[in-house]
Amino acid sequence: MIALEPWAWVALGLAAITIGISKTALPGGSILAIALFATVLPARTSTAAMLLLLIVGDVFALIAYRRHAHWPTLLRLAPAVIAGLLAGFAFLALTGDGVVRRAIGVILLVMIAVTLWRRARQNRARRSGTDAAAPPPGGILLAGTYGTLGGFTTMVANAGGPVMSMYFLATRTPVQVFLGTSAWFFAIINLVKIPFLAGLGLFEGPVLLMDAALAPLVVVGALVGLAVAKRLDQRLFDRIVIALTVVGAVYLLF
Repeated sequence: MIALEPWAWVALGLAAITIGISKTALPGGSILAIALFATVLPARTSTAAMLLLLIVGDVFALIAYRRHAHWPTLLRLAPAVIAGLLAGFAFLALTGDGVVRRAIGVILLVMIAVTLWRRARQNRARRSGTDAAAPPPGGILLAGTYGTLGGFTTMVANAGGPVMSMYFLATRTPVQVFLGTSAWFFAIINLVKIPFLAGLGLFEGPVLLMDAALAPLVVVGALVGLAVAKRLDQRLFDRIVIALTVVGAVYLLF
């Protein structure tokens, strides 16, 4: 087992619960888990350790939303996502923990900026009575851009969620289809990432033991998410997540 201070275990436990909730109720919460893992663990180790816990959460996301997936969308994204995954793998293989750590911090800040920009755009659209927040669906270029960026960010920092959310928004994907397609997308991608990270030797025994200890908390978070998804104040939760993530991302940069 990795030797960690008590506060570090508390942070990882909170991150594990957040992963579960993010998979079944509040997708924005996963970015907080990324920041917590990267703060406590070496950067590349944090990516591998969190991946296994994300897969546990994927099981519950599929149970809840698996029937609503739009498979043509997944097939359209596949080539670009694969290219992004390969670029992210090369980045992890060629850089050290310090560079990866800062890269995760930058990715988190960019994802936060993208999320805030998207919400501001939605709010302006609501006030003006237009549908400007949802641009007309694009084709290969749109899928290629978002797919490549999503593949890269998910390989390097497990942070592909905001990127893909923007893609589904841009293509005017209905909510249930959004949830079902996202569930299958990340379940497949996370499984694909395992041999890549294993090839870098990141799944060491202590990491697996730590994940075994944290996995029950992911299950707890997923069940809580399923139970209270319609009752949580998502706006307050998102604000807390964004604030804590910014603090974590800035910490990673220095």
